[in-house]
Amino acid sequence: MKVVQTRDDFARVRAGLAAPIGLVPTMGALHAGHRALLDAARAECATVVTTNFVNPLQFGPSEDLARYPRTLDADLALCADAGVDVVWAPSVTDVYPTGGGSSITVSPGPLGDILEGTVRPGHFAGVLTVVAKFFNLVRPDRGYFGEKDYQQLAVIRRMVDELDMGLSVVGVPTVREDDGLALSSRNRYLSDGERAQAVALSRALFTGAAASAAGAKAVLAAATAQLAAAPGIAVDYLELRGADLGETPEHGPARLLIAARLGSTRLIDNVPVEL
Repeated sequence: MKVVQTRDDFARVRAGLAAPIGLVPTMGALHAGHRALLDAARAECATVVTTNFVNPLQFGPSEDLARYPRTLDADLALCADAGVDVVWAPSVTDVYPTGGGSSITVSPGPLGDILEGTVRPGHFAGVLTVVAKFFNLVRPDRGYFGEKDYQQLAVIRRMVDELDMGLSVVGVPTVREDDGLALSSRNRYLSDGERAQAVALSRALFTGAAASAAGAKAVLAAATAQLAAAPGIAVDYLELRGADLGETPEHGPARLLIAARLGSTRLIDNVPVEL
């Protein structure tokens, strides 16, 4: 496994990589959910590249950029075990040569204004800008992203399609703890009490999905009732939308999504629903 940091070093390594190339962009603090992305890429690609970069452009001024976990040594061990070929861990100035951001960003359009976009304005412009930069610099054949960040996956797919980027975007199902909690790098912020409460998010989602035969209103009612029985959780949103995050269909595939805060930690999750 090669580990590189600068643009120039990566460019030299990139010249010798065999296709197809699978890219797994990450912000580090890797866990079993990231391992599932790496395993999916390893199963389908001759070369697996992962980026390890905490992107300042997708954090708002009051968000957790400074305390976001940085665990590069452990991340490299996980990548080596997964059979990754190249880990690119650039500095901020390697990604943004003019400073801590970019004067030109990629707009997510209306899809970036709903759900997470209402709570984190500018977040998806930051996500799309850094992902577009990595797509341009790595030039992968496939990019792998987790369904846990479902809206992120949707806006990346839309960007690739509408800007004719010429690669496949592969969504990988959410990996969960035994009790159902979706794996997240932010789970480590939870106190023991908050961790015990956090399972209410996935329980609400699965309870809602189980009511799908009775229609969309029943899904939301069941999920809401489950959450009401869980104190200490501040819900930002609980919404049922189409699989493309458009209007909720009367029949067919949909997505039930939640964002909530436990203390100072904000978690998101979602599940597929068949109406």
